[in-house]
Amino acid sequence: MGNQDPGGAWPPQREREEALRELEHRLASDPGSLHLQFERACLLAAMGRTQEARDGYLKILARDPSQRLALNHLGTLLFGTGYRTAARTAYEQAVARHPGDALSHANLGNVLLDSGEYSAARKHYETALRADPKHHQAHQGLAYALAELGDQEGARRHRREGFQNHPVTTLPYRGSAPPVPALLLISAVGGNIPTRNLLDDRIFQTYVVAPEFYDLETPLPPHQVVFNAIGDPDLDQPALAAAESLLAFTSARVINHPAAVRETGRAGHARLRAVPGVTMPATVRLPREILAAPDAARVLAREGFRFPLLIRTPGYQTGRHFVRVESAEALPDAVASLPGTSLAVIEFLDARAPDGNVRKYRVMMIDGRLYPLHLAVSSRWKVHYFTADMADCPDHRAEDAEFLEDMPRVLGSRAMEALARIQALLGLDYGGIDFGLNPAGDLLFFEANATMVVNRPEPDSRWDYRRPAVERIFAAVRALLTKPG
Repeated sequence: MGNQDPGGAWPPQREREEALRELEHRLASDPGSLHLQFERACLLAAMGRTQEARDGYLKILARDPSQRLALNHLGTLLFGTGYRTAARTAYEQAVARHPGDALSHANLGNVLLDSGEYSAARKHYETALRADPKHHQAHQGLAYALAELGDQEGARRHRREGFQNHPVTTLPYRGSAPPVPALLLISAVGGNIPTRNLLDDRIFQTYVVAPEFYDLETPLPPHQVVFNAIGDPDLDQPALAAAESLLAFTSARVINHPAAVRETGRAGHARLRAVPGVTMPATVRLPREILAAPDAARVLAREGFRFPLLIRTPGYQTGRHFVRVESAEALPDAVASLPGTSLAVIEFLDARAPDGNVRKYRVMMIDGRLYPLHLAVSSRWKVHYFTADMADCPDHRAEDAEFLEDMPRVLGSRAMEALARIQALLGLDYGGIDFGLNPAGDLLFFEANATMVVNRPEPDSRWDYRRPAVERIFAAVRALLTKPG
């Protein structure tokens, strides 16, 4: 799902260049025409000339700050190039100036959904649907938001409305050379690999397909490669099954085959216990009724668990519905706070270093090679890079930089060998692993799956040291997707 530009597909590049020359000629005769300026900015955006397009939209808005389409197109351009805060501002202006416009609310909802603000996203999707009950992108977004908020029945209803007659979305192509056509498979339920930064729209013409709703009697969109972005087997096994059925109708290369992804759920991680140098947390999935029962603590003790321990609802990422339970007395409230009919109980691995901080490493696994993405240092047990103690701590950023520059030296041979074995066992073309280290150099396993996100650093000089490592990852993904055979 992406933020929406109203309008259709653009013509091939040579026709765009001819259209641009014609527009420039007309603007020379009528330089004050906002309509022509808007057409020019849209065309520049479609040609991949994003800086000029951005300036064009801003020039229009300087004269008419309420121009609805300019605000929405500017927001989509900014969002697509990584300026999420600026995109949000553009959409907020569109909503403020056009409170009844479905497009503006749906686009703002998408930005909020992307940032994890699910309740706020829900509000804007619902407003969009009051204005346009058939706005299928708003239905799709609302389905994802409601699922995150625990309203599974509402999510199912809007999922049907959003995807039933719209299982394919064609993303814009902004390149100048012939595109690489790519089929991107997603789950309508969620748990998808974030691919916004991986499938460069100057290289790939991407067709997004929800296999659960796709009619297999209909020919697939043109494609040279298939990227299966359905990445969370704990959340949506039916989507993986539907993807496998769909793949019977193509001979193209498949990245992250559903059969490989299916084995990367938390239950499938048991096979990693045999890897030397890896400390795996004990994990068990139990029905909610057992964990909510008065004797739940005794059941967990029989399973070998001690407090503190971790409990999470399977299928959620970025730490949502994931709690640390300090004692048996705290267990009932913890279970009551989590959605889902079954919950995963996980042994707590204490990853604190002598300085009291937790260090979480993320390494990406791409086409048989390992790429460092970040080292997050935090005073809290639940560590995510965007909430870790990094932005205001130069010493922590220096540690991160050292890891990115020389991962083998920082981790040591024992951890590097363990990572290589984990990668081989998982069999994913694209994935990642989060882990800590103990004093002996063993890898403390947190999680490994296909849904690891890779974001470009914010445009702030503090993060300049991270950009080369991130760009190496993007280059590796492009090479994976475009290699012959």
